[in-house]
Amino acid sequence: MKATMKSARRLLLQAAIAGGAAALALPAAAQQIELKLGHVGEPGSLYQIASEDFAKRVQQKLGDKVKITIFGSSQLGGDKEMLQKIKLGTLDMSIPSTVMSSEVDLFGMFEMPYLVKDRKHLAKIEKEIFWPSLAPAVEPKGLKMLALWENGYRHITSNVKPIVKPEDLAGVKLRVPEGKWRVAMFKAYGANPSPMKFSELFTALQTGVMDGQENPFTQIVSAKLHEVQKYLSLSGHVYAPAYLVAGKRKWEQMPADIRKELEAAARETQATVYAATDRMEGDLLKTIKGAGVQVNEVDKDAFIAASGPIYEEFGNSVKGAKPLVDKAIALGK
Repeated sequence: MKATMKSARRLLLQAAIAGGAAALALPAAAQQIELKLGHVGEPGSLYQIASEDFAKRVQQKLGDKVKITIFGSSQLGGDKEMLQKIKLGTLDMSIPSTVMSSEVDLFGMFEMPYLVKDRKHLAKIEKEIFWPSLAPAVEPKGLKMLALWENGYRHITSNVKPIVKPEDLAGVKLRVPEGKWRVAMFKAYGANPSPMKFSELFTALQTGVMDGQENPFTQIVSAKLHEVQKYLSLSGHVYAPAYLVAGKRKWEQMPADIRKELEAAARETQATVYAATDRMEGDLLKTIKGAGVQVNEVDKDAFIAASGPIYEEFGNSVKGAKPLVDKAIALGK
C-alpha cells in the first residue's frame, strides 16, 4: 500500500513538473514583443503620420508577434534624450533628424545648405552614400538605422522682419535644433542661433526669448508656431531627413525573421511619408497664411553664396566628409 502511494505521489510530482515546464515554455514561445517608439512631433506631424503607418505595416506583417507603441509630442524627452534612452535600452526606437549630426559627424552632410535638390537627387544619395557609408557609422554608437524618412525642407520664420538675404538675419535670435552644423550655418549668415528642444520652442517664441526659428511646414503648423510668428521666409535652406533608429543590442536579440519584417515595414513607410508631404504642403501653407503670417520668397543665390565657408569648415574638420559631399553634389548634376 505504501509503495503504491509513493508511486502515485511520484507520478503526480512528475506530471506537475512536466506541466510547469510546459507552462513556462508556452508564454516564452508566444510572448509578444512590444517596441516603444518615441518622437518629438505633435499630432498631425509627419513624425506621427510615419509612426502610425509603420505600426500599421508591422501589424499587417507580424500580427500579434510585435506591437509598436507610439509616444509622440516629446513625451519621452527631446531627440538627444531619446537617443540616450535607446542606448541604455529603456526605449526601443525614435525618429531623430538634425541631432544625428551630433552622434556621427558624417551626418552633418545633410546639414549642408542647398545640398539636396529634390527627392530624385535624394534617392541617389540614399542608395550610393547613405546606406553604404552613413548607416553603418551609427552602429558603434549602439544604434541601428532602419529607414530614411523625411521631415521636409526647412524655412525661416520670425517676428522681426521678412528675411530675404543673409544679412537680414543679423542679430536675430533664432532657435535651431541640437546640431552643431545648423548653428554654424546661421552664425555664418549673421544670426544669433541657439540650440533648443522642440518642445520648448512655442513658449520661447511666444515670450520673445527667441525671435524666430526654422522648420518644415508640417512642424510649424502641428506645433502652432505660425500663431506666434509674423513672417515666413521660404528659404528651403536644408532638406531635413528623418531617420528611424533602433537600439542595436535589443535589435540583435530579436529573431531574424522579425527583424526582416520590421526593416521591410520601415522602408515601405517612406512612400507614405512622401505622399503625405505632397498632399499636405499646399494646405499647410494656406493655414500659415490664413493666420495672418506674411510670406515672402528669399534670394537663394545670396544664401548659397554665403554658404561656402560652411562647406569648407565641414570638409576640413570631419574626416571623410569632403569626398561624400563632393559625390552627393555630383549625383545632382
